[in-house]
Amino acid sequence: MGAQTGQLLFFALIIVVFVVFMFRNSRKRQRDQAALTQGLKPGAEVMTTFGVFGTIQSVDETENRIVLKTGPTSEITIHRQAIGRIVSTPDDATAQLNGEPVLLDDAAAAPEFGQRIEPTAGPAAATPTPEEQTPRSGGRASGRSGE
Repeated sequence: MGAQTGQLLFFALIIVVFVVFMFRNSRKRQRDQAALTQGLKPGAEVMTTFGVFGTIQSVDETENRIVLKTGPTSEITIHRQAIGRIVSTPDDATAQLNGEPVLLDDAAAAPEFGQRIEPTAGPAAATPTPEEQTPRSGGRASGRSGE
């Protein structure tokens, strides 16, 4: 087997690996697109490719339009392909732990305005003694000798 035959086999192997990776990536993109299409239902929170977050109000399959509610009184109509990713589906509305819904209440942990917070039990902060408060310089502040 000559040097040219070895080089041809090497390049053929590289081309085969390249083609395999191309097909693998295209299948992955198709799976991701199918999952995105299945999740486009009214009530799902999505992010568009241009960075706008909203909740899907309606989906028009024939004209590929989606109506997003972006605020309390604002709605926009966009093309279906402008959806970048699904943030949460209508099924994800309540988080569950061991089959029971989990309520996250951050307001209960924060004190109200003006409410005094009692210190927790632990080592008390030591107040410095008068010896510790005095500066510990060993000489003159100017640093010059002979004055």
